[in-house]
Formats: sequence, structure tokens, C-alpha cells
Amino acid sequence: MSKFDQILKLLPDNTLEILNPLWDAIPVDEKEALKEKFEGLPLDLNLINMLMDLSKIQMKVAFGHKNRVVLVGPANVGKSTLYNHFIRAKEDQAEVSPVPGTTRINQVADAGIFAVIDTPGADSVGPVGEKEKEEALNAAQEADFLVIMFDAIQGIKDTELQLYQQLLALQKPYLVVLNKIDLVGSKHETGVIEKAASNLGVEKDKVIPISAKRGFNISKVLMGIVITDPEFLIPLAQALPHYRWNLAWRVIVTASVVSGAIALVPLPLIDFIPLIANQSTMVLSIARIHNYKITFVRARELIATFGIGLLGRTLFQQLSRLGGIPGWLLSSAIASSTTVVLGYAASLWFEKGERISQKSLNALTKNLTQNLLEKLKNRFKRKPDKKDLEQALKEALEDTGMADRDAIDQAAEN
Repeated sequence: MSKFDQILKLLPDNTLEILNPLWDAIPVDEKEALKEKFEGLPLDLNLINMLMDLSKIQMKVAFGHKNRVVLVGPANVGKSTLYNHFIRAKEDQAEVSPVPGTTRINQVADAGIFAVIDTPGADSVGPVGEKEKEEALNAAQEADFLVIMFDAIQGIKDTELQLYQQLLALQKPYLVVLNKIDLVGSKHETGVIEKAASNLGVEKDKVIPISAKRGFNISKVLMGIVITDPEFLIPLAQALPHYRWNLAWRVIVTASVVSGAIALVPLPLIDFIPLIANQSTMVLSIARIHNYKITFVRARELIATFGIGLLGRTLFQQLSRLGGIPGWLLSSAIASSTTVVLGYAASLWFEKGERISQKSLNALTKNLTQNLLEKLKNRFKRKPDKKDLEQALKEALEDTGMADRDAIDQAAEN
């Protein structure tokens, strides 16, 4: 079952009835393309948040016009804790406390591609409670999507069920979330979920068990929200190349630093076994980032196809003739730069199936090598130890600006 279908199964039937016309209105080829992009979205919350930040660049609408996702439910079910997982700015964090009624008014913040609203308990009683309940229900009335939260410890009592029916009457798309599942114990978890589902009149797989405090299953809630509206998915899909490059860049920097250290002993042929092994491992990692399955052997074949080894040898020979450059310095700079360019070429290949031209490959490698040579030459007057070289290479690579995907794409085109 695809990741798209797995998340789709979490949506209640009422939500699917609202969602299906939206998706049916999209041309088949565009719909399939979006579903394919969805398969590339991460389920790790930290990675999703990175993607959310990048997708804000793709959003053309102002914050006030973003779709409003409202967290609603009884008091003290963990709405504010979940809210704090979604928001993009620390200063927007909601106060969290075990004392019921900590949240007294609605709080709105930017969650990247949508606005998220934290609400007071919608089951409160008394004059103050009635005002808070009105606040929560007004937010729900104006919402584009509801995350209806309940407490796994407290269960679904008559008051919670009455609130649930009130929220359903609004006819908004929604998800059902059962928080604090970590507190019920593994032996009772299935029974608690089944009981909650039975009381709500839904199938058990329509109830998402989470621990907002521990971050468990928050990504499923976020993906459940995203899948309900193509307007959410489109900017995420558009941000995927930058997101993947950000992840790949981390891998590339690490591999490049290792390559430079491997080549600290000057060798005229820098495509020897340890270097190839390191670069092959890097290519495998980049392939995984792009959801592309290859073997270690295939990774080595790709390196040979790009001609990185030959390029490194040629550059070594060319720059050696200039004189005045220590062998260790030249070897390390070339090994590091060829690894970076190989990583970029591999990322482009896995993303678009495009092979970077030999001209661009040569130019990128030569320019980066000269950049690294200059920085290392200024920093070291004699051959450094491995640890110092690794630190210098890491800092030099971060200063190149190549972490910016647009910048390296432009450099490759020129």
C-alpha cells in the first residue's frame, strides 16, 4: 500500500466525502503526479518541519489568507502541546500546563503552509467555561480543517461525545486524535483505541493514537492534514528538490571531508579504493533521500559513468604543473571537490534523470578546487593533522554557498 493510501485510511468517512470532490476536480495526470510527490514526503517530524519551512517560499498567499487548522477538544487533552509541534516560530509557543484551563483564548500562529489555531477546552462549564467554549466553537466554525482531540486516559464520556456531535454538525473536514496514548500502557493500548472508536462510531483505524508530549505519531496528523487539500500538497511538492538537496548537502559535506582526509597522503591517482568506497556510500545515501533504490555496485557504476576519477586525475596533473602547491594540499582539495560535484550530479540524476554535462562537471570541479586550495593555503603553512584538515574543509565547504540549491544550479548552467 502506498504512503498516500496509508494516510488516506486515517481520514474519517465524513472527511473523505468532502475531500473526494476536491481531488476528482484535478486532471488525472496532475493527480497522479501529486500522489507520486507525496511518496517522497518524509514521516519524520523534524524532516517534515524542515520541508514546511522550505515550502513557505513556494507559498504566494499572505499569512492571513492561509487555510486555518483548528485544534479543538475537551480541556487538558494536550491541544497546546500539539500546537507547539506545528508552529514555526518559538515566540508563538503556547503555555503548557497540567492544570485544566491553561489556554483561555484562541491563539493563532503560522505553521508553514497553513495557520494553526489553539483553542480553550470546548467542554468547560460555568460562566468562564461557557465563554471559553464559545471561543473554541467559534474558531471551529471558521476553520478549514479540524483536529478533534481526546484524552486516552479519560476516554470518550457523554460530554466528549456531545462535543464531538456538535463539531460534526459543522460539516468540516477533520481528523480524530487520541492523545496521551503513552500513558495507558502497551497492554491496554489496543483496547483503549477500540473503545474510543466504538464510542465515536468510527472504525479503529480512523482514530490516530499520539503522544503530543513525546512527539509520537505527530507526523501522521500533519500528513493527514496535508492530504486533505491539494493546496497544501502543491507547495510541499514544489519544495521537495530544495528539501532533498538540504539533506543531500549534509551527506555530501561529510563524505567530502572524509575524502579530503583520505587524500591527505598525496597520490597521483586519487581514485583509489578507500575514496571510491566513501563516494559510493555517499551516492547510496543520496539515492535513499530521493526514494531511489540502487546497490553498492550500481553506485560505483554511476561514479564511473560521471567520470569523476578521470576528472580528478586530469585536474591533479594540470594543477601540478603550476608548481608551488604541496602535494598533500592539491590531493586533498581535489578529492574533496570531486566528491562534492559527484554528490550534486548524483542528486540531479536521482531527482530528474538528467546527467550533468561534462563541461559543467569540469567547471564546477575546477572552481571548487581553486576555492578550497585558496582557503586551505591561507589556513595552513604546513601539512596539518587529519582532525584539523577535516575541520578546515567543513568550514570551507559551508562558506562556498553551495548549500543553496538555486546557487549551485545556476553555477552548473553558466
